[in-house]
Amino acid sequence: MSAGKIALMAVLAGFLGLGISIVGQQWSSGEGSGELRGSSGRDSDDVLDRLPEFRLPDLNGEEVTSNRWAGKVLVLNFWATWCPPCLRELPLFDEMQQTHSGDALQFVGIALDNKEDVEEFLAGHPVGIPILLGDTESIEISRRLGNRLQGLPFTAIFDHEGRLVYGRTGEMTRTSLSEHLNALLSKDKNAKTRAN
Repeated sequence: MSAGKIALMAVLAGFLGLGISIVGQQWSSGEGSGELRGSSGRDSDDVLDRLPEFRLPDLNGEEVTSNRWAGKVLVLNFWATWCPPCLRELPLFDEMQQTHSGDALQFVGIALDNKEDVEEFLAGHPVGIPILLGDTESIEISRRLGNRLQGLPFTAIFDHEGRLVYGRTGEMTRTSLSEHLNALLSKDKNAKTRAN
């Protein structure tokens, strides 16, 4: 190998190392954690801070619109069958949906996968939450909701007025999910009590 090629490879390796170092530093400081709260820290005009309007098919081919859950606290989870953390979350979301069945809360899974794989997975691991089939527009929606890393799973939580209050790329824990949902559901209950 010529000295010129070796020098070029060394320069490219240096730039790659610098880039990894910068990303790693942001990641460890929390800047790159993929977590957001509300609309703070987002400066792009195409970033969403409210539930977007969308139409996606369910597993029966019926189109479902996002306004179907208007007035509820909504948890949108973008997932895929090939994603182990996604598969660990689904039973938690299903359990939380059952626990809060009397509350104005709805979990919805948006599968970024092919229909056959989703059906096969759900046949062996059924859940009671609605599962919609995502598309390329769904990936863009997740990015605009704060999924800067475009990773899976990605979860976005909206209050009963459709405002984005929390988003996270990566697996949700029971503690974190309960913390966010309990705060939103107690606000909703307090507002209804005051209205009566």
